[in-house]
Amino acid sequence: MSYTIAGPGRTRTFRVLWMLEELGVPYEHAPFAPRSDELRALSPPGKAPVLLDGDVVIPDSTAILTYLADKHGQFTAQAGTLARARQDAWTFRVLDEIEGPLWTAAKHSFVLPEDERVAEVKPACKADYARSLAAICAEMPGLYLMGDGISVPDFLLAHCGGWAVNAGFPDPPEAFATYLERIRTRPAFQRAAAL
Repeated sequence: MSYTIAGPGRTRTFRVLWMLEELGVPYEHAPFAPRSDELRALSPPGKAPVLLDGDVVIPDSTAILTYLADKHGQFTAQAGTLARARQDAWTFRVLDEIEGPLWTAAKHSFVLPEDERVAEVKPACKADYARSLAAICAEMPGLYLMGDGISVPDFLLAHCGGWAVNAGFPDPPEAFATYLERIRTRPAFQRAAAL
């Protein structure tokens, strides 16, 4: 079994590279740029990442993470259980409350055409992110979002933490800085970062 993951490592593709490293499965990395002809040939929207599992193409980093976790039976609770419902709740919350403000600010910084960008939205995005992150940190039940082990929403949250630093968002609460430090010492995280 071998996968191909398409997309540059400095995008949401990193989440998938990191999980593949954690899983220890063989894969190839094709760092095609977003909206490039190569990426659009795999998935018409041209968004990164895209996973190829044989002839099957799976777009969207969260869909890919969930698929890989389910397929390999790691970093996830079993579908149809209360634990999975809690995990999914964390996943959707991170996407909505943490990634949402980051992505909105990014779109108004460099993604949208210049005449559609509204710079004034970015301070509100930063404030929303800071409030949401503080609430998540206060509610985290253990070392990670599901307790003592990493799961799908941790791949999202940790990636967003690095994204926020690079985007000049507010400094995180001490609890989140400690969380990120714990994540970044994982050998698989370091291998993915080296790519």
